[in-house]
Amino acid sequence: MLDVYLRGDVDRISPEAQVPVHRVRDRVLALGGAANVAQNVAAIGCRSELVAVVGNDSSARQLEELLATRGCETRGLVSVDRPTTTKTRIVARSQQLLRIDEEHDEDCAPADVARILDHIATAIASADALILEDYNKGVLVPAVIETSIAQARARGIPIIVDPKYRNFFSYQGATVFKPNRRELEAALGAAVDLSHAAALPSLVARLGVESVLLTLSEHGMALIESGATGGATGGAAGGAAGGVQRIATTAREVYDVVGAGDTVTAYLAAMLAAGATRLEAAVIANYAAGIEVGKMGAATVSVEEVLAAFDAHGE
Repeated sequence: MLDVYLRGDVDRISPEAQVPVHRVRDRVLALGGAANVAQNVAAIGCRSELVAVVGNDSSARQLEELLATRGCETRGLVSVDRPTTTKTRIVARSQQLLRIDEEHDEDCAPADVARILDHIATAIASADALILEDYNKGVLVPAVIETSIAQARARGIPIIVDPKYRNFFSYQGATVFKPNRRELEAALGAAVDLSHAAALPSLVARLGVESVLLTLSEHGMALIESGATGGATGGAAGGAAGGVQRIATTAREVYDVVGAGDTVTAYLAAMLAAGATRLEAAVIANYAAGIEVGKMGAATVSVEEVLAAFDAHGE
């Protein structure tokens, strides 16, 4: 998706209606959604190939240009008969006043799904990791999810899933399943009590995945792996009992949480592709998220920034 920021000033009320008049001073385009994950992967220094749906419109062309400048492969962009998802944010004095969404989110037509699967097969053939980034936009339909996971497992590469509610329970076989607490509770229809961790391992079995990395905003993360028997500790990164790991946040200043989850997903994939354990990957991704929330909007985080944060945290 394409993110558009219209930045300016508000200093009067419209004579036409009781609404503020926003005078645009600056228009900024940025990569959003799965495209933001792709640019984060590229910023780490990895080869990034994005398979996604776009429209036949100016937003698609702007999106492709931005991806190319970030070093992302664009051959997997599939043009379909719908507008490119575009989110326009009206901002005045660093305060967001309004967001305008232009999108269609119904499931893609069977013919388009077939084209998407062709591109996915090509990408997986040379990939070291697969990311399935779900935004409920009708692209990750069950056929795409199941086929992609089967192909990635056949090649023995890690599969990282950032789910949404529509197909929440359709990702059996994933290596790391990464919901946030709100998404998980909405899908389960019940609150998640982290103080009683004995109930958490059953979640992994219910989802049919190898591990769940539950992101907890200012409370860090919880990594629950298949075969865990319950129990958890807080405090330092990597504290655990019975296979449930609690990873404390490393953020020192929170300016904007937009895009932090995308940064975590990118670092998880890169680290697992390089041979890290799930815990090692989660700890590094947690450091990257702590840096990203200190930046404005969806931003990338470099390896050098993560190394500096790691050194500073240990001082």
